[in-house]
Amino acid sequence: MVNTWSLYKPLFHGVLKLAGMNRQVVEIESGTTINFWVPSDETTSKKKPAVVFLHGFGFNGILTWQFQVLALANKYAVYVPDLLFFGDSTTDKSERSPAFQAECMAKGLWKLGVEKCTLVGLSYGGMVGFKMAEMYPNLVDSMVITCSVMALTESITRDGLQRIGFPSWAQYLIPETVEGVKTLLDVAFYKLLWIPNFIYKDILEVMYSDHRKERHELLEDLIVKDKNFTAPHFTQVREKLTLIL
Repeated sequence: MVNTWSLYKPLFHGVLKLAGMNRQVVEIESGTTINFWVPSDETTSKKKPAVVFLHGFGFNGILTWQFQVLALANKYAVYVPDLLFFGDSTTDKSERSPAFQAECMAKGLWKLGVEKCTLVGLSYGGMVGFKMAEMYPNLVDSMVITCSVMALTESITRDGLQRIGFPSWAQYLIPETVEGVKTLLDVAFYKLLWIPNFIYKDILEVMYSDHRKERHELLEDLIVKDKNFTAPHFTQVREKLTLIL
């Protein structure tokens, strides 16, 4: 049976292009490339407010934010990257920290001509977003963060895993079976609609077959000791910076 994503992908990408979006691969440095979806018309996009969407640990950027992109692309200059080891973004560096992800995202945006943006982050993307706002206050002017924390501390990890019934984040976020994908989506969604088994199988093949080792390393580097966590200092105007939903 043909994978449903192989059928949906060209159709979806065609719709994105009609909405004024194009795919662009940005080389951050030798061995590190970030895949972006960006406005097709660079001249017009510079006149619009820039909005950057950072995805969570599940799907890649454009699949996570597809409906938001289609809704906002007309009024905003929308940028949707794949975080490293998701989608088509890769690096040969050994660094796995959220700070390194933030650095790569910022450098990619600068190469695309983005000087200031509103950042929207989901879950893991929110943690990277907090780092970007802390490290690059002139770039991140304001943020909307949902389903995230400033840092994944040991106590947050312990309480969170106990609540969802998993021994580790990797066993939840990097499923190995169709049942694992079902559980992941069932926990992540408030009310998950019925989905046939072959869709779950296709999701497993497309979204969780590549970069498994590197994603395990990302999760290992994400957890910080409670005693080592210090709330970041944001120099932006606080009322503009963060809205947590």
